[in-house]
Amino acid sequence: MSVIESLNDTSNKAVDTGQQLYEKTREYYKLKIFQQLAMTTGMFGKMFLIGSLLLLAMIFFMVAGIIYLGQILGSIALACVVMGMLLLIVAAITFKVRKKIDNAVVRKLSLKFFD
Repeated sequence: MSVIESLNDTSNKAVDTGQQLYEKTREYYKLKIFQQLAMTTGMFGKMFLIGSLLLLAMIFFMVAGIIYLGQILGSIALACVVMGMLLLIVAAITFKVRKKIDNAVVRKLSLKFFD
């Protein structure tokens, strides 16, 4: 009977060890998901803040450029048209290289996410 009791004890220990492993693995993945969410949220927050400030800077530079160009050309309306065309050209170039931008973003995010 002692062999059966020994096997029973061993199997009970194996079940307990398996249960502990399951709990620890579950806790690890909970922490890992929290870490990834925190990093992603922080990254998007920083991107929003920096992007907003860059947008404001671009607006001020564009207004200053339009005023300066208007003085050179003698017409604010013509300066606005020239600046609009310049923005359309920049938008077209950005549209052409959008795949490269997407790939770079995915590469950077994958390094952070799968670290």
